[in-house]
Amino acid sequence: MMRGRATLVWIAGAGLLLALAVAGIAFGSTPIAPAEVLRVLAGALGIGAEPHGPVARIVLDLRLPRVLLAICVGIGLATVGVLLQTTTRNDLADPFLFGLSSGAAAGAVSVITIFGDRLGVWTLPLAAFAGALVSAVAVLTLMLRQDGRGPERLVIAGLAVSFLFGALTTLMVFSGDQRAAYSVLFWTAGGLGLASWSNLPLGLVGAALAFGTGMALRHRLDALLGGEETAVSLGVDVDRLRLVVFALAALATAALVALSGVIGFVGLMVPHLARALVSVRHGVLVATSALLGAILLLASDLASRVLLAPQELPVGIVTSAAGALFVLIVVLRR
Repeated sequence: MMRGRATLVWIAGAGLLLALAVAGIAFGSTPIAPAEVLRVLAGALGIGAEPHGPVARIVLDLRLPRVLLAICVGIGLATVGVLLQTTTRNDLADPFLFGLSSGAAAGAVSVITIFGDRLGVWTLPLAAFAGALVSAVAVLTLMLRQDGRGPERLVIAGLAVSFLFGALTTLMVFSGDQRAAYSVLFWTAGGLGLASWSNLPLGLVGAALAFGTGMALRHRLDALLGGEETAVSLGVDVDRLRLVVFALAALATAALVALSGVIGFVGLMVPHLARALVSVRHGVLVATSALLGAILLLASDLASRVLLAPQELPVGIVTSAAGALFVLIVVLRR
């Protein structure tokens, strides 16, 4: 019964994902007919005439990488949300529990306001990735130096590091070039404008690392659902499992945040939706969360480009609004 329900969810979700991908390529500052989008994509795959001209460049060089990055980021953030909510036994855990958002923001802002674009198009992603990794290492170091390694230690360490990097970011904004304030605001609110074929592999690595971790550890995570004592009785080293999940989740999130900025609520919201649709068993849950995360981020990115067209909203504003509404609904229902 549950397997059949999951299959229906996956089929419907795959259809919706494909429709949103085509819409994400078709709509924007220069609208393109969906039929034309399909013709260009078919030509790029060797089916029909080879695509050329300005429309083909918009589809293949600008919007297709953006759609693929949205899928990668959605998959990665949603899967990391599942991993952290299970290992911390906290329904409000999300990918930015490590202070990664503030660390990545500090790295990106240092480039925008102080150091400049010294490494070309890779400067901003590399700086954000380095900042996120520094914050993750700081959080894990603080947690390991404590006598206990429970999830509450992670939360406290994450908050401390987050406030520290947040203060550093604010200092750089005020002491740096004030003309860069808009760029700083847009990046810290999240966006997919950095998407290109050159940096897309970093997004693929982040999504693959998060999804692979969830699938590889699914049986141990299932054992943890019954509580730590149950997991230990089944032969699971809970402390080691938690540390491995935290480290790999931090690395995956750092890779994603380096390209998309801070896109909140995806990792918080999607696992709850997936559990309501399928089950809590992690094999099915991780796959469903990855699919729903990709759908949510594609839909949010499409809304961010359409709502105030031709201006573009930071996609983080759209996901935050949806997340706030979701939390209110859950609280009122309970």
